[in-house]
Formats: sequence, C-alpha cells, structure tokens
Amino acid sequence: VAGIQLTPKQKLDVPVLFTPDTMKMYEVAVVIHVMRENGENWPYEDSAELNKDLKSAVTVAENGGIQGILWIYPVHGIPEAPQQKLVPAVVCCQARQRVERRVEIQLTGVVPGANATPATRNSAMVNTNKAANIQEVDGFSASAEFLYELQYQSDEIKSQLEALVGMHLVQREWDTESGTGTLTFNVVFAPNKPMRYKATLIVQCARGGVWKFPVLFIATEPEVDDVINIEAVGLNKESLVSFRLTSQTR
Repeated sequence: VAGIQLTPKQKLDVPVLFTPDTMKMYEVAVVIHVMRENGENWPYEDSAELNKDLKSAVTVAENGGIQGILWIYPVHGIPEAPQQKLVPAVVCCQARQRVERRVEIQLTGVVPGANATPATRNSAMVNTNKAANIQEVDGFSASAEFLYELQYQSDEIKSQLEALVGMHLVQREWDTESGTGTLTFNVVFAPNKPMRYKATLIVQCARGGVWKFPVLFIATEPEVDDVINIEAVGLNKESLVSFRLTSQTR
C-alpha cells in the first residue's frame, strides 16, 4: 500500500466497506502504521526493555530506535436483515385484564452450530397464535443463543409499557437446508388503561446477525365498574349520590 503523507494534526479518514452474505458476525482489524517521512527512527533509550503492551504498538529498528508506530482498531461487522414492510404482530387486551399470546418470528440465513448458510432475501413473517405447548428443540436451551428486547418509540412510552409487558423465548425450530429459524415468544400484556403503542422486537444471534419485527400493543376500553342511578326529587331541585373512587397510583 502506498504511503499517505500527513501534516501535523491532520485527520485521516479510513473507509471501511461491509457487504455480508451470511447472517453472522465478522471480525477484522484496521491497522495504521506510521513512519517518519525522512526514514529516521524515533529515539527510545530502553527499546530492549519495552513492556508487552508497547511492543505490540511499535516496530523497533536494529539500532534500538522506534521505526514505526501502530494503531490497531478492531472492527465487528454485524449484519442486519433488510427492513421489510411486515404486518405487525398484534397483542390486544381489554384494560385491567391480562392476556398471554404466542408470537412467532422467522429468521433467515442462520443455522446454529454449523457454517452459516447464505442469507436469503425472503421477507420474514410475523404472526400470533395461542399454541399451548412449551418445547425445547434439539436439546438446546430456549434462550442460549439469542438476545432479544422490545424497543419503543420514546422513553415515555417505554416507562409506561415496561411494567405492563413481559416477553420470554419458549421455543425455537430450525430448517438447516434453507437456513431459516422460527422463534416462538410468550408475550404477557396486562394494561391498566386504554392505549395503542407500537414497538419493535429486536433479535440478535450470539453468532451475529440482527432482525427487527414490528409489534402493536392495543388496550381497549375496560368494562363498566358500576351503574349509578340518580333519582330526581323534583323539577329544578338537586339530587345527590355519593360513590368511592380508588386510585391505582399516587
């Protein structure tokens, strides 16, 4: 590689291009080697006793001076599945009630334990159902190889939904030929008031690869607590009735 001349305090941009063809993490290191333009070495009195960390960051000349300085930048390339216009998985519940739903998502281009299969470009599908069985497939622990979280549109929405939504990975299945995996989540939703919020389920494989799926949480109006009847005592006269309201918060 031809040398690049830099003046004092000049900035150097190093372009890094990442074009993954499989859903796995790639690791490389960008190494910058700096030498003096005139070819002279930087003097260093104790070059023979350089500590271990410094030895990996410099190249020492035969005469004991420092010939070059290295900057090593590790780079992790994490592929993300193409964004698709998916139909959101809908989790609907009446306010002040509790509902459990199974949410299935399909991951393309990942096979556990084996060499990664080239990522397909098919769109991933999201749907909900009420399956009752909780299983482990091929002896794997249900959450051993994946990290997942719900990402909300704002911190305010997150603070409202965090205590109302629970999610747990309960099952996974694999098609080793196509490199497609199906993850099944158990979602618990217990809203305390009517609401309609969007969220994004983000799944990351331990071997690399990120998938994103839309989820819609809907809480409908709660049931009527009671019916209050007020009987009139006469025209143009006030009639009063009292009843108690209990607040769920301060």
